[in-house]
Amino acid sequence: MITRFASSIAAIACIPVLVSCGEGPPSELPPLTGEALAAVTDNAGAPKDQLARAVDELFTKEGLGETRAVLVYADGKLAAERYADGYDEETRHISWSMAKTVTAVLIGMLVADGLLSVDEPAPVPMWQRSGDPRSDITLRHLLQMRAGLRHTEAGDPPYESSEVRMLFLDGRDDMARWAKEQPLEAEPGERFEYSSNTTVILADIAARALTDSEEPAARREAVASYLQQRLFAPLGMSSIVPEFDASGTLIGGSLMHASARDYAAFGEFLRAGGQAPSGEQLVPRRWVEAMLTPSPVSEHYGYQIWLNRPEPDLEWPHPLFPDRAPTSMFSLIGHMGQYVLVSPDQRLTLVRLGHSTSEERPRMLQEAADVMALYPVR
Repeated sequence: MITRFASSIAAIACIPVLVSCGEGPPSELPPLTGEALAAVTDNAGAPKDQLARAVDELFTKEGLGETRAVLVYADGKLAAERYADGYDEETRHISWSMAKTVTAVLIGMLVADGLLSVDEPAPVPMWQRSGDPRSDITLRHLLQMRAGLRHTEAGDPPYESSEVRMLFLDGRDDMARWAKEQPLEAEPGERFEYSSNTTVILADIAARALTDSEEPAARREAVASYLQQRLFAPLGMSSIVPEFDASGTLIGGSLMHASARDYAAFGEFLRAGGQAPSGEQLVPRRWVEAMLTPSPVSEHYGYQIWLNRPEPDLEWPHPLFPDRAPTSMFSLIGHMGQYVLVSPDQRLTLVRLGHSTSEERPRMLQEAADVMALYPVR
């Protein structure tokens, strides 16, 4: 949903990296509430009052939208956890496009198992017919959102967008087929175009790698069992519920549901280079490194994940804040303000879940940057 992010990140001037944004320290701050103080643990890894205030402002400041959950992990330990009224540690929150990064890890596991290869033609039978130019699309092109297919993420009117048509209109019963049927509008590999349809194609490829069956129930079971055994269970992600369409394809671009703690566990897993808390390597470290390597046509995007790297020639505002945090930072980003911000150089993972409009998200992100600014680069 690149246009959603594009419209959401306005130009907000801040002072240098890892320094809080604003005109200067206020002369007098209101006292912290008990709720604000209770959100911070003894493992804060930063001044507790400052962290309590920075997290509190994500919930209480005007103009940021509705923050429903915030978790901070510092150096692998829970530093802060807070929920809005009506939400708690067991509440499942919709992932929206954060699911894309889970799909990228799924593909990485299948590559490690020898079932897929990133630089061979993508195993989509309808593209391999004689004379079909889509036969040049590789798995790497799909992972980096540069397949060249006619997938317009946001349309005007909205029902003209490829995403809406795939999820809710003529593509909804077999989303991958609809996405795969679209023609090329650019040479494969030539340009970046963010697309939920592309991720559903990846999810379909994963299902076909795991089972030869076309039966929806068999496809669902193959993918769900693989994810549960190989990823979710080792990470202790007990709340996560992935959704599938009527054909049994994982809706891997936008529809998973999990608690804030489980999203944090996934962020920490990526920060650890694909390693579970037990020390088990769930996906090769080199795969995570590849995920976090910029695409040849987009410095701010890797394999289904956003990178905090400057890109001066962007036609839209940057979706993160490279002026305020290390360029090694990366993020899962979901529609309406879902973020798992991971900064390896600060040993930090910040989860913010809620509902913010395109006008509210830039200010909300700057408040999240204020939280991160409390932690030094190590």
